[in-house]
Amino acid sequence: MSAHVVSPKIYVAVFLALIVFTVTTAAVSFVDLGPFNIVVALAIATIKASLVVLFFMHARYIPGRTQLVIIAGVFWLAVMLSLTLTDYTTRAPQPNGPSSQLFSTSRLICT
Repeated sequence: MSAHVVSPKIYVAVFLALIVFTVTTAAVSFVDLGPFNIVVALAIATIKASLVVLFFMHARYIPGRTQLVIIAGVFWLAVMLSLTLTDYTTRAPQPNGPSSQLFSTSRLICT
């Protein structure tokens, strides 16, 4: 099996795209998007990770079984993130949660 040779122009283009997305991430962090800040940040991070995996790790040029393993890993990550976010969004805020009890107890001890 021979290794696939990638043009240095492609590496430079991907590197410049990664720099642009990094600057975009920094710029977007100063914009208040409300609850969509994390969505935009994760979308940009996903694009950057895809570029790194496809070009710098040569996943674009590998056999089908290895690509299947990569796709299965990304699918599993998506399942875990969705389950975590589902758990997070279904929790109700607790006004008398553990942190408020901790502070009220420490005030009693200190006074």
